[in-house]
Amino acid sequence: MNPPPSVLHTPGFAHYNAAWSPFHPSRLAIASSANYGLVGNGRLHIAGVSPGPAPAIALEKLYETQDGLYDIAWSEVHENQLVSASGDGSIKLWDITLNVSYPPPRPGPGAYTGLSDRPIRAWHEHTREVFGVDWSNIQKDQFVSCCWDGTVKLWNPEHPRALTTLQAHHACVYQALFSPHHPGLLATCSTDGTVRLFDLRAPALAPSSNAFTAPLAAPALTVPASGTEVLALDWNKYRPLVLASAGIDKAVRVWDCRMVRLGGATVGEVGGVAESTMMGHEYAVRKVQWSPHRPDMLASASYDMTCRIWTTNPPQGMPHLARIHDAHTEFVVGTAWSLFDEGLLVSCSWDCKVDVFRV
Repeated sequence: MNPPPSVLHTPGFAHYNAAWSPFHPSRLAIASSANYGLVGNGRLHIAGVSPGPAPAIALEKLYETQDGLYDIAWSEVHENQLVSASGDGSIKLWDITLNVSYPPPRPGPGAYTGLSDRPIRAWHEHTREVFGVDWSNIQKDQFVSCCWDGTVKLWNPEHPRALTTLQAHHACVYQALFSPHHPGLLATCSTDGTVRLFDLRAPALAPSSNAFTAPLAAPALTVPASGTEVLALDWNKYRPLVLASAGIDKAVRVWDCRMVRLGGATVGEVGGVAESTMMGHEYAVRKVQWSPHRPDMLASASYDMTCRIWTTNPPQGMPHLARIHDAHTEFVVGTAWSLFDEGLLVSCSWDCKVDVFRV
């Protein structure tokens, strides 16, 4: 029997995503929003996770924002910095050394908790909600953002404006992730049901060029991944050009982009033939993430209030559901594997709770 998870409860703030620090094994950031992200302010929570067989999680710092936060990404060059994606179209760079420890001093009546909630840099070029950010672990001075306005923007934290703007899709872009193997290779997923790959080294897309002005940037590859919205994707950390996608149709699919076969699908059916498909979630899948320690292990988070762990290459040759984590009482929209501690996983939910548990 699996031991119970360690739980961090943040009343009033539903969680959208969590990210482990690439520098500190015990440091975790959580992007959160009041009123489920529909209206109101947001919070960036910084938590500490103690090591050991039964890790414990505790809140260390928090930052308040004027609008809900949907995603965060740690810097790959500065151990104390990270960027956040906000519902008001802004992107903010934070330095967590510039804040007092949690809990803050007791405030006076009607006052906020006394925290200094100012980011060290902010950008506001997107015209709608920024839903995803990702920091390149190869080109470590660059990060990317994606937005409901269909654009993807490439940034350098030292520059006042975006280096490049891609009109990647004609619909909402839910995630944009750098390849962990190939510099400049970017994958995106969208409401339009596709996963697209862009080579940022291509002359028309290079950071030295002006913002891309064509109606739609030319992708290196378009994968017709679903007949409905694709909400999530992730690159496999061990198999170059292999990624997973998931979304409204409740399926988790694995794609080898070197050999995507197109099926004769009609409207409402999947157009691409995936390497493998994992069914089991009862509602839309909001997040997928490959293990950083195993090439065959994948976690998924869903509106069915579960986080599921899959083994994609078991001895039988068919995908296998290894575990269901069902401790949450609301939509589970984020999950992340520890980068240092093999088998340690975090899930975050609209029930205002973050669970840390071992697989």
